[in-house]
Amino acid sequence: MDDGDAIDRMMEAWREQLPGLDPSSLGVVGRVIVLARHLERSVTEALAPHSLSLGEFDILATLRRQGPKGGLTPGQLLGSVMLSSGGMTARLDKLETAGLIERRQDPTDRRGVVVELTAKGRKSIDTATATRFAEAQQSLPKLSAQEMKTLAGMLRKWMKQIAE
Repeated sequence: MDDGDAIDRMMEAWREQLPGLDPSSLGVVGRVIVLARHLERSVTEALAPHSLSLGEFDILATLRRQGPKGGLTPGQLLGSVMLSSGGMTARLDKLETAGLIERRQDPTDRRGVVVELTAKGRKSIDTATATRFAEAQQSLPKLSAQEMKTLAGMLRKWMKQIAE
């Protein structure tokens, strides 16, 4: 296997050691895990000059995508990012201390809070988003447009299956 990678070598070793088991699923899953780790490091490095973690970026980006509609409650934010409620509170506290968001009373629920971007937060996320988009583009493999469309479709199908 001259043109193989570490995952191919691992699968071949399993085939030799446990010939009754089929390690082929590791070919995809193992590569996805390796790629995810690589991509997370790449995003972390790209966002560092903006003093944002990926979780903080996700919160600010989610608020930014709301456009002029306004803010979101912490619960609504929690539904769009992968954090625990404790993790959300800690990140919101940090973003508020940095002057990037503000919490306001929810006009529809006097016990509730709405999180909104500040002007500084909007400027910060717009700059960080340009960096993030450039990093994502640079991270893509060299595939044809059709290959990229096929890959995106297969990944979408996989994601839908795990969301069920």
